[in-house]
Amino acid sequence: MQGKSQANSSYSWFVNTQDELIKHWKSVLERIRSAELAHSRKPGSVKLLAVSKTFPLHDIATLVQAGQIDFGENYISEGVQKIEVARTQSALSGLVWHCIGPIQSNKTKWVASHFAWAHAIDRLKIAERLSEQRPHHLPPLNVLIQVNVDGGLTKSGVPPEDALALAQGLLGLKGLKLRGLMTLPDPSPTREQQVAVHQRGFEVFHDLKARLGLGPDEAMDTLSMGMTQDMEAAIQAGSTCVRVGTAIFGARAPKAQVMDGATVGTENP
Repeated sequence: MQGKSQANSSYSWFVNTQDELIKHWKSVLERIRSAELAHSRKPGSVKLLAVSKTFPLHDIATLVQAGQIDFGENYISEGVQKIEVARTQSALSGLVWHCIGPIQSNKTKWVASHFAWAHAIDRLKIAERLSEQRPHHLPPLNVLIQVNVDGGLTKSGVPPEDALALAQGLLGLKGLKLRGLMTLPDPSPTREQQVAVHQRGFEVFHDLKARLGLGPDEAMDTLSMGMTQDMEAAIQAGSTCVRVGTAIFGARAPKAQVMDGATVGTENP
């Protein structure tokens, strides 16, 4: 079956069939499992986070039926609307939602009240607001520190040498649980370069764990590295979570926000 495109006056997007989505998703899982095997990683040790930004809720529902639980959203307003609708549907109410984009001060309440994870923490001020605004009936928000491992001037994230101070600040916030690090390096042209930059992320991660001296109940267990183009290199370097959108859902219209065929506005990432 072939996908078809829909469009309005402002943008177009690709509409996958259910069969295509599941085929793509299974292909990504196979890539992950093959990389685990090739690099002596424990089977099932790498989580697939399906990045569903700009794609409609019915695509998410298709993947849920196939067994996918974790979904990542970059645009907070769009993600919140999807989450609120999903909560009204029994088949989607148990999903684990990850905020993987930058968080501005005026959006912390939305993230704190709707998401289970926040991957891009690079300022203590934002972390403090998330902790204060996390509803008491919810478990602590799982957070990852974003580290700028390759020194990209346009990238968010703290320099590796500043990760310890931020981590120490996060550990004192009751509404949050520090789970690890996230990296988003610039694309590298060769597999060797991809592995090298992800290896730096792995080294920062394990150095931070050692310097914090965390106990069993505070152990950091998540290193979020790798996307469609470099997930194998990231797994080789030690990633425990890959964030994959394009290889599952296909190409997306930049900054478009779509929910079941309806435009829900735009928001800068």
